[in-house]
Amino acid sequence: MSDVKLFKIDSTQVYELPGDALQVERSLQALFEANLESLLGIRFLTTEHATGSVHGGRIDTLGLDEDDSPVIIEYKRAVNENVINQGLFYLDWLLDHRKEFQWLCMERLGSDIAKEVDWSAPRLICIAGDFTKYDQHAVKQIARNIELIRYRRFETGLLMLELIHAPKQTKSISTNLSDTPKPSPAIVDGSDNDPYFSSRIDYRLAKSDPVLRDLFDAVRQYITGLGDDVQIKELKNYIAFKRLKNFACAEIYPQVRVVTLYLRLDPTKTDLEDGFSRDVTKIGHFGTGNLELSLKTMDDFAKAQPLLRRAYEGS
Repeated sequence: MSDVKLFKIDSTQVYELPGDALQVERSLQALFEANLESLLGIRFLTTEHATGSVHGGRIDTLGLDEDDSPVIIEYKRAVNENVINQGLFYLDWLLDHRKEFQWLCMERLGSDIAKEVDWSAPRLICIAGDFTKYDQHAVKQIARNIELIRYRRFETGLLMLELIHAPKQTKSISTNLSDTPKPSPAIVDGSDNDPYFSSRIDYRLAKSDPVLRDLFDAVRQYITGLGDDVQIKELKNYIAFKRLKNFACAEIYPQVRVVTLYLRLDPTKTDLEDGFSRDVTKIGHFGTGNLELSLKTMDDFAKAQPLLRRAYEGS
């Protein structure tokens, strides 16, 4: 079982709060589904979704995350239940029934969001009171986007979520961005949608000068160094950094020589600086977060580091 313990400090006395994680009851599933955005940054679509007569099953929870990736959530209700294999079975169903999923998105979230569903890295989240060592070993051998989340409930009304496994990155990113290969002039058409590249980020890195690529690389390395639980998700328009939820997103603009960050921080509780930080709560943008930072120099990056740490710790 989990060795995480929670204590209450009362003057000079310390009391352990008893936790409960015996099984996932239906009521806990309902609690998750009613608060998916707050807990995991996922928009709820449907519960107990029937997969039809051929697959003959029911997906516990279907959702769409903040990066517009489809999400399957399965709850492990018994120690001997093989929830990972069950989830993989449903993940294959999902990839074979994309139109059905997008129809759900259109009904629940609107047609504009349904058009933006990103199928590059659908997620499987397994939630349980605990996982066996065999569960944790198995997911490391499977090249799929699987996350294991352990929970404990406490009598004081507290709920603890512990991310015990997640893929470090869901799409390959160069370990040395300053070595990004230059594209052939015969291939590049001058747009952000060139087929030579897997994402706009790759294209923009190739078009950037070495100083800007070094700045972007420094930002990426700093964020991933904040903790072992930092995950990287490369999407078409930006790179997301997350724990249970996104806490920072990064873009690069070679034309104006700037690295743009969006942090999950309240801009009203931050001292904004003209040309460096601004509130984009009411301004459309890619990525998650309402505090925008514009980094043009290593000095800007140094100023951004305390804010990046706050966003990480707050997530």
